[in-house]
Amino acid sequence: MTHLLQLNSNTASFADFKKNKEIPKIIEANVLKALSYYPELQNTHIRFEFKQHIKKSVMQAQPAALSLLRKKENRIYKINISALFRLTHTAIPIHQLPDSIMIGWIGHELGHIMDYESRSTWSIIGFGISYLLSKKFIQRAELTADTFAVTHGLGAYIIETKRFILEHADIPQAYKDRIARLYTSPDEIVEQVKALEEERELP
Repeated sequence: MTHLLQLNSNTASFADFKKNKEIPKIIEANVLKALSYYPELQNTHIRFEFKQHIKKSVMQAQPAALSLLRKKENRIYKINISALFRLTHTAIPIHQLPDSIMIGWIGHELGHIMDYESRSTWSIIGFGISYLLSKKFIQRAELTADTFAVTHGLGAYIIETKRFILEHADIPQAYKDRIARLYTSPDEIVEQVKALEEERELP
């Protein structure tokens, strides 16, 4: 899917993507930009919440546990965001990252929510258990989230975000190694984007 919403006079504005969303004001512009690539999530309940620390992650998408007892259309999802971006010897507020990096990171997490939206409650529970226990399952889940992001037009942002992580001199090596081991590489995303563009050019 291309970015259907170019936000000109004939389309929706970013404000239209605020429905059923709870977004810290300081990151609102980047969140709404990322959301604009996912028109399917326009009515979905999503809370974007700052956390002081997220184990092994910078951002994390998950369903609100009690909302799994509701009908699918009434589920609530959370995207937890580390308030600080931790470097080897220091840390900076997450909102000070370049806009394109934030958009790519949030776009990836929204890809996870697209995946959750296609699942039953029991499938989501199984997802959570498998994610904790299986490296191969993590790799598949992260590839799925990236694929949603790429097919929705966020490929360039995803590539930039991954390169930022892997090439930033001050990001701890242990975190880089985890990203390289479990997540789709920038080169693989480039190939996904090329394949998608070639598919669109076919008559």
